[in-house]
Amino acid sequence: MDIRQIRHFVAVAEELHFGRAAERLGMTQPPLSQSIQALEADLGLTLFERTRRSVMLTPVGQEWLPHARRVLEEANALPQVAQRLSRGEVGTIRLSFISFVSYSFLPALVRRFKERFPEVELVLHEATSDVQIAELLEGKLDAGIIITPPRGALHSPLRYRAIEREKLVVAVPEEWVISGRVVPQGGKLDFNALCDLPVILFPRQSAPALHDLVTRYFAERDAVPVAGQQAVQMQTIINLVSAGLGIAFVPSTMRRLVRPGVAYFRVAEKQPEIEIGFAWRSANASAALHHLADIIVEMFPEHGA
Repeated sequence: MDIRQIRHFVAVAEELHFGRAAERLGMTQPPLSQSIQALEADLGLTLFERTRRSVMLTPVGQEWLPHARRVLEEANALPQVAQRLSRGEVGTIRLSFISFVSYSFLPALVRRFKERFPEVELVLHEATSDVQIAELLEGKLDAGIIITPPRGALHSPLRYRAIEREKLVVAVPEEWVISGRVVPQGGKLDFNALCDLPVILFPRQSAPALHDLVTRYFAERDAVPVAGQQAVQMQTIINLVSAGLGIAFVPSTMRRLVRPGVAYFRVAEKQPEIEIGFAWRSANASAALHHLADIIVEMFPEHGA
């Protein structure tokens, strides 16, 4: 069975006359009759009841007709769909992101993209940077918003563009501030007020850049962070801080996650920073994905490729 036979079936079903259907299709009647017979043989059933004076659809033929029309409509639309796909007006982008950007620029990015390309489906999925990179390399993702990994961790077929840099702040159990265990000065915390407190960290495997940034911050001050609980989601880390299990260095945008029992402070010294970037598969990237990358450049023009 092919699209030509379906077109022949619909013409005969609508005309209920082989001669008129053949004329409509611009062909002679014998090959049209042979096409319908071959279609019925392929299906193993009868679509038309034929007499010398009339042609009628069988019950199966009547019920099959709307399905056949739908197939023809979709087939006729295929050239237009191909053109729209080539222009990035339709399609699907599988985009993953690190959790905390949902509190910063991600909603604005999605809104701007959907305003311009409403028929492109953005399939959003939250994941840590290591998971995203692995899934990008495996072809399970089209693009990811990640914490910039150590040099050499991103390689072909992936491309990368920096989006922004974000300073880290310290999330502290509020009860420690009330009790005087942690004493801020002018809304900031001196390192000496932190160095003996348990630190809740991302596992290095999940976020090596963030993990190393915190441990290097301590090392530069001739200290080692007191090991606390580890967690892989920012929301979980904030909840652990709220429970009094330790302090945590988190992106400043996490201040927007209002959690009872948590206070946020800048450090008195130079604040550590992380870089957030956009990684995508360069091979066979769709036009829609290029549009998304262009919008990121538009939103963050100060960062180079």
